[in-house]
Amino acid sequence: MSGRNGRLTVTPRTWVILSDKRGDNGQVETIVDALPWPAEHKYVHMRPQWVLGKPRYRPSLDHLDLSRSDTLEGPWPDLIITVGRRPSMVALWVRKQSGNKTKIVLVGKPSGHMLDFSLVVASAENQLPPMHNFLPITLPLMRVGPDDVASEVLAWQERFDGLCKPLIAMLVGGETNPFIMNRQVANDLVATAHWVVDELGGTPYVTTSRRTTPEVVEILRRDLPEQAVFYAWSAEAEDNPYRALLGCADGFIVTADSVSMMVEVIYLHKPLAIFPLPGGWLGRIDQRRRSLAHWLFNPTLDSTWDRWRHRLARGFYYVDIFKVLCATRDFRAFHRLLVDKGLAVWSGQPFVQPSAQLPDDAGLVVRRIQALF
Repeated sequence: MSGRNGRLTVTPRTWVILSDKRGDNGQVETIVDALPWPAEHKYVHMRPQWVLGKPRYRPSLDHLDLSRSDTLEGPWPDLIITVGRRPSMVALWVRKQSGNKTKIVLVGKPSGHMLDFSLVVASAENQLPPMHNFLPITLPLMRVGPDDVASEVLAWQERFDGLCKPLIAMLVGGETNPFIMNRQVANDLVATAHWVVDELGGTPYVTTSRRTTPEVVEILRRDLPEQAVFYAWSAEAEDNPYRALLGCADGFIVTADSVSMMVEVIYLHKPLAIFPLPGGWLGRIDQRRRSLAHWLFNPTLDSTWDRWRHRLARGFYYVDIFKVLCATRDFRAFHRLLVDKGLAVWSGQPFVQPSAQLPDDAGLVVRRIQALF
């Protein structure tokens, strides 16, 4: 499929297998948009019990509602790009039908064995062994559509115009291991909102999410300063200000659990502050495991010791007792990376307009995909 100069002479027949998870799908679409050849989309839908439940991981279509899913039949593709546990099971099934000729690119940490895939692409919070088929990138490949933001800005602009500036969006996530979200966190969020009013002279616009605990929602509703605007997430709500804030807010304070919201702010080149979250006693213990994985799986190869650590990290992949270290996420290391690169500050510090150039992660992924052929 490639000529002597390394360029593709035949376009790989490419399928993109996606489910109903918009955030996951967005990362794959970023790669597809950067590909120099077309791709055919295959959308798959789960049986009711597997929409939230986890099917046994294997090459299979048993978890699909085939009547609602796109047809999966030959001629089989040369390449599949996919994301997530359930769609990757479909990709493995397709490869089996192709006589193991189909190459699979998986975005995000694998649910099964890394070496089941031709290429695994994962952002910096994911701690994976440095195997030959692993491509680490800096930021998740999710994007927020500029047109979607622009349309929401038009719809909300009049409501924002009457608020004192700077308008600071405080985006509150929820409990995610190893973080907890309790009364103290709620009180600290309230104090931060007062800081926005008293120190910046602005308006804190506080929004919660599906995962925010009821206790935190109630304290915010009760104790936020009167200058604040509060939006409590609801599945029935039709007037969510999130995308309008992405376009209009002068700065963002995002709780430490939500990588996706941080990344969307960063890609819009907006000032970002990270609001730290505590871990419970179990979370503090688990953080040691995450930190160990980060140390082990990120050698620089600048010294003999680092090269030894690189070999050790690869070896751990094959030892079952050490699988507990593989495919974990170190949020705290990711936060430090953003601050060190000048893409964020810590909550309570002065906002800084990010000046660092964003990495061309999508271009890097496309070049590695081309190298597969």
